[in-house]
Amino acid sequence: MLIAQLFDPIALAIVGGGTALATVLRAPARDAARAISALRILVRRRFAADALLEQVAAQARIAKRHGIIALDKSVIADPDVAAAVAAIVDGAIPREVEALLRYRRQARIERHVAAADIWSAAAEAAPAMGMVGTLIGLAGMFANMTDPRAIGGAMAIALLATLYGALLANLVFMPICHRLRAAGRIEAFERARIEAPLVALALRETPRHHLQSVA
Repeated sequence: MLIAQLFDPIALAIVGGGTALATVLRAPARDAARAISALRILVRRRFAADALLEQVAAQARIAKRHGIIALDKSVIADPDVAAAVAAIVDGAIPREVEALLRYRRQARIERHVAAADIWSAAAEAAPAMGMVGTLIGLAGMFANMTDPRAIGGAMAIALLATLYGALLANLVFMPICHRLRAAGRIEAFERARIEAPLVALALRETPRHHLQSVA
C-alpha cells in the first residue's frame, strides 16, 4: 500500500523526462547513445588482459615459425591487438606500433569518460528536475485551493517529484557513473600490459637495416 502511495506517474514523467532532456541537451547524441550502451559493462566480468597476452604470445610463436606474413590470416577479436598486428604485418616499426596502441588506449579512455560524464550530468539534473516538479505541483495546488481533491493530487506531485529526483540521482545515476569510471580505469591499466609484447614483436620482425635507417 505504501509503495502504491509513493507512485505518481505525473511526477515521475516530469523528473524522468526533464532529466533525460537536460542530459541530452548537454552532450552530443553520440555520447548519449554510448552511455546507454556502456551499461552492459556493469554486468560484465572485470576486464583482464591475461587472455590478450596469451593471444599475443601465440601470434609471436606463429610469426617465429612461419613468418610474419602468416599473421595476416589470424582472426583476432580484440580491435587493439588486431590493429597492432596488422601494422606489424605491414612493416610498422616498434615506435609506430607503440604510438598506435597508446593512441587507441587514450581514445578508449576518452570514450569511457564521455559515457560516465553523461550519467554524472543526469545525476546533477535529477534533483533540479525534482524541484521543477515541486514548483509545478505547488502552482497546481494554489490554483485549485477551492477543490480539495485537486489540492491532494497537486501536493502529491510536489512532494514526490523531489523524492524521485533525490532517489534517481543518488541510487541510480551516480552509482552508474562511479562504476563506469572504475571499470574504465581498470581496463586502461590492463590494456597497458599488451603494449610491451606487441612492441617486442614489432622489434623482432623489423629488418635490421630498417632499424638503422630510422636510428
